[in-house]
Amino acid sequence: MNELYYVWQGMTSPTVLMAAIAGVLWGMCGGALPGISTAIAMSLVLPFTYGMDPSAALVLLGAIYIGSEYGGSIPAILIRTPASGSSAAAVIDGYAMHRQGRGGEALGLSLVGGTIGGLIGLLLLTLSAQQLSKVALFFTPPAYFALGILGISVIASLSSGQVVKGLIAGVLGLMLATVGTDPVSGVTRYTFGYAELLGGIPVIVVMMGMFAISELMIQARERDWPEQVTERSTRLKLPSLRKLWQLRVPQFIAVVLGLIEGLTPGGGGSIAAFMSYNEAKRWSKEPEKFGKGSEEGVIAPETANNVVALTALIPTLSFGIPGTSTAAILLAALLIHGLHPGPMLFSSHPDVVYRLFGGLFVANIGMFVFGLIILSPIIWLVNRPRAFLRAGIFALIFSGIYSVDGSEFDLYLVLAIGVVGYLLRALDFPFLPFVLAVVLGYMIEANYRRSLLISNGDHLVFLQNPISACLLALAAIFVLAPLYRQLRTGRRPAADPATTPPLKG
Repeated sequence: MNELYYVWQGMTSPTVLMAAIAGVLWGMCGGALPGISTAIAMSLVLPFTYGMDPSAALVLLGAIYIGSEYGGSIPAILIRTPASGSSAAAVIDGYAMHRQGRGGEALGLSLVGGTIGGLIGLLLLTLSAQQLSKVALFFTPPAYFALGILGISVIASLSSGQVVKGLIAGVLGLMLATVGTDPVSGVTRYTFGYAELLGGIPVIVVMMGMFAISELMIQARERDWPEQVTERSTRLKLPSLRKLWQLRVPQFIAVVLGLIEGLTPGGGGSIAAFMSYNEAKRWSKEPEKFGKGSEEGVIAPETANNVVALTALIPTLSFGIPGTSTAAILLAALLIHGLHPGPMLFSSHPDVVYRLFGGLFVANIGMFVFGLIILSPIIWLVNRPRAFLRAGIFALIFSGIYSVDGSEFDLYLVLAIGVVGYLLRALDFPFLPFVLAVVLGYMIEANYRRSLLISNGDHLVFLQNPISACLLALAAIFVLAPLYRQLRTGRRPAADPATTPPLKG
């Protein structure tokens, strides 16, 4: 019963309500701006959550995630410019509907499909996260070390088929995570005499540098978008209940695939959206309409996006392994507030977890309500000159970083991390393994050291523990299987929009 009480608190607490509403509004605006993406919209707000109540901070970030999934679909449907990778699939039939004068219908399908997907995803999250977290009760330090290695290996192996580059990025991230004071011996490492580095490089600085600064550097090379969003023929029109019933098959397909992709580290909304689109076409009675303005082709990917937005939190909260880049930011927020994912999170801080669930419910409803009335302001915002938007984002980054500790050093640090991120992307390295390695670095190192202390330095402890041995074996399979396929076929797999730079959601 306490859980229901906390959920109710999350739905009615003024602080959490304000966080949910603000998050949805900013998520819609940020998601609609081409080049901003969900991850950047979240990372820009991350520093401002430092002084907030943990429940409100997590709801704020989760609401941004939810709102940006719909916001990204607005330019995708109206000007054929997806603001994020997860809204790219909506371009195919959404833009075709807009050209037929049915842009309002496409936006309505996107909004309703996203709301339904978000509510179902939240239900799945609420029912399964705590149950799965009980599995983690059997985890010992060797198992936690192996779990961290598995998370990075899976992300690296799914990095556009560039397994080696993904692993290199992961190792670089682990190296960055070792900067500071050794957690066991107290020896300083790679601080180069700077007292500011004794505590290591803050995760917030890494997130802002890798996601926001590097993206702005990438965008500085591009021309402004050639087309303006127009309000002509875009009066939002919601589908009727009869229409939704007719579209039940693509929605069901989207829910199933969204759940699978949300549970899979590295899956992400873009993969779920395109898979749902393809499967909806395969099972459709009118597959010939796909690509020419099919309603099924809009609602399937838009539903899948929002299912992933919630189900990606299941492995994040249960095991500390984020399924997407945006879930990695939520994981960072958990750690910043001193909360560690796993069974102890549900037993020690049930108020935080269940208020989060209640707040996310409000955020989903808020997305539907504000989606009906915010279209015109978003269109105005999207049409602003990009130079103004970049200047505003730079100001937001620096003010956010400075507000955390009042440290001028952190401003230089975020710029340096941004340059590293830019170089990784320019050299076609996936940077999600880098970010994940920084986030999981402490967990991996601390449990590695504890395991060796327990075993008196015997590395066989990682193989003698059955859970650790299984997880390390899985990590080896995830790394070696793509390499084997590449060597056997002699072909390079096609690029995956979810993980190739520039990152879009």
